[in-house]
Amino acid sequence: MTRREGRRLLLEGAVTIETVPSLLEEGRTQLRDGADTVDLGAVTEVDSAAVALAIAWLREARTAGRQLAFVNPPAALRNLVRLYAADGLIEFEPGPFAASPGR
Repeated sequence: MTRREGRRLLLEGAVTIETVPSLLEEGRTQLRDGADTVDLGAVTEVDSAAVALAIAWLREARTAGRQLAFVNPPAALRNLVRLYAADGLIEFEPGPFAASPGR
């Protein structure tokens, strides 16, 4: 599920193979409407589809000539990004709700 606060797109719940198809379209709509930050602080579960989702949204933003930031990622997503060697593509920025540096 997504919701919007200003230019921030907040993801909540699971980001998995089951949820990514609808999240992909919701996010694309939000990106076209000016969202420039994806807050992952309320994500409860991820799988490799979350990595694909982030890359797709980055591609969408870059095609539009815009930047997209990801903040407050769960540790599992950080690990998947490293595992798939996508850390050169997907960078996580510290967010205002970051629990700790190791998050």
